[in-house]
Amino acid sequence: MSSGSKYYPDIITNLVAKQSSELVGAMGYDVHYLAHENEPSLKLILNGKYVARVVEGCNSVSVIILFVAFMVAFAGRLKPTFFYTLAGGVLIYAVNIIRIAILSIGLYNYPWRREILHTAIFPLIIYGMVFILWMFWVNRFSSINKKHE
Repeated sequence: MSSGSKYYPDIITNLVAKQSSELVGAMGYDVHYLAHENEPSLKLILNGKYVARVVEGCNSVSVIILFVAFMVAFAGRLKPTFFYTLAGGVLIYAVNIIRIAILSIGLYNYPWRREILHTAIFPLIIYGMVFILWMFWVNRFSSINKKHE
């Protein structure tokens, strides 16, 4: 899909846009994505309407890095820490794809709700899930929990 444009975003952002588009398409919408002509992002087009742009901040990499850093800081035994971190990273990535798909559909159907959808509800989903993963880890597996017993 690369057009050779200087504004074409990184490979992970491209993959996130592609997978989000495929999910939206599976929900019955005519969807495609294309490189934005003026910035390093991808435009999501639903039923001919430009509804969202996928930028580097949408690809969940920074959230996964934050999650991994927390896991390292509160690590338990090596094997459970590794597998929980791996599973958590995959879950964060998958939920992010779902989040972008639902946000795109929401923006298509309820454009007047743009601010609350983008700035409150959908960040709450991704960061709320990370917080729950962290709390579950600390309370069940972290070595910090073992020190107080």
